[in-house]
Amino acid sequence: MTSDFALYINQFFFGIYPYIAIMVMVGGSILRYDRDQYTWKADSSQLLRSKGMRMGSNLFHIGIILLFFGHLIGLLTPEPVYHLVMSAATKQLLAMVAGGIFGVICFIGMTMLLYRRLFDKRIRATSRFSDIALLIILYVQLILGLVTIPYSAQHMDGSSMIALANWAQYIVTFQGGAADFVLNQAWVFKTHLVLGLTIFLIFPFTRLVHMLSAPLKYLTRKGYQVVRRRQ
Repeated sequence: MTSDFALYINQFFFGIYPYIAIMVMVGGSILRYDRDQYTWKADSSQLLRSKGMRMGSNLFHIGIILLFFGHLIGLLTPEPVYHLVMSAATKQLLAMVAGGIFGVICFIGMTMLLYRRLFDKRIRATSRFSDIALLIILYVQLILGLVTIPYSAQHMDGSSMIALANWAQYIVTFQGGAADFVLNQAWVFKTHLVLGLTIFLIFPFTRLVHMLSAPLKYLTRKGYQVVRRRQ
């Protein structure tokens, strides 16, 4: 039997906290861009030392981008839509395999970047607390995501994935009762969700904002860059 306090905590973190995190992320990002555009950058440390940067950064970005869109599509695709091509069990198996592969790629890259950030004296000396804290939070979140795989394997019927997808879809469509879907899920799923929402919450105050300025226009630009030799 679930206590009233546990129900309250569940309702707060999975019914109220998502909207707090999203509002802070959107509002904070707008204010930061409007008031402090100079800080709106990735603050790459590659100029200080490039050794280990390219490999780690590429693996991290490839893994994290694929994981992000995998979560986005997996959680927000309505059940009747994906049932046109696959069952919930097949979708869960696909998510476990793909998530495991992308997660390992991201884990290797992030381990290289975190080691570089912590143990390269030159990089460490120029790193802010927020830089290190952000990497550690993302690292823990990634590990939690990988830990969810064996827990998902205990319910290969796709029931856990359906519950989590229903939660996400109820949240983005402003429907009541979203927290009920998460109530009986394993601790690792709940922790993964709360930490993910916390990343949304701190988003405007970190270097993560640079992802909103991805130069997508270069993918569709016409012609080549013209470079003229100095006379």
